Amino acid sequence: MIDAVRKAALRAWRSARVRAWLAVIAYVAGVVTTNVVTASFGLWPVGLGLMATAGTMFAGATFVLRDVVQEVAGRRTALAALVVGCVVSAFMATPALALASVVAFGLSEFLDMAVYTRLRRNGWVRAATASNAVGAVVDTFAFLWIAGFPVTWASATGQLVGKGWATVTVVVPALAVRAVKRLRQRK
Repeated sequence: MIDAVRKAALRAWRSARVRAWLAVIAYVAGVVTTNVVTASFGLWPVGLGLMATAGTMFAGATFVLRDVVQEVAGRRTALAALVVGCVVSAFMATPALALASVVAFGLSEFLDMAVYTRLRRNGWVRAATASNAVGAVVDTFAFLWIAGFPVTWASATGQLVGKGWATVTVVVPALAVRAVKRLRQRK
């Protein structure tokens, strides 16, 4: 019985449609979580005199998740998921935060998508890392300014460091999974 369930779960996981839906759900949840956490806790110290919004780590992870959605479901689906995430966020955050989120995520994700699409043929990690760097800078300055947070060296740097760490925490496991797959293929 357990073996049959395991095999069915493996078949489902191998389905491109299931992976696409899981990626979309994770991405939308990331966008919403970023906004809800930021609305709840605002700006806070992250060490070394730096400040970041409470949702910064989630925002950084959403950049990678958007790349994953584009990879498994296409650009149109990634754009649709962004719209859904922003609409849901608009109902769960303050008006200023919702507007800042829509504008900042919209700008940064379009730039992220443009960079990712261009660089993708050179490898997923390069494309995801470069696109996240571009998206993080635009998102940081646009979001802080529109949401009414102070745009200072401490807040901008804190945001960028947090988003950088979030990118690393998503990209490194992806590299590990790829390395394991390559090792298994060599056997």
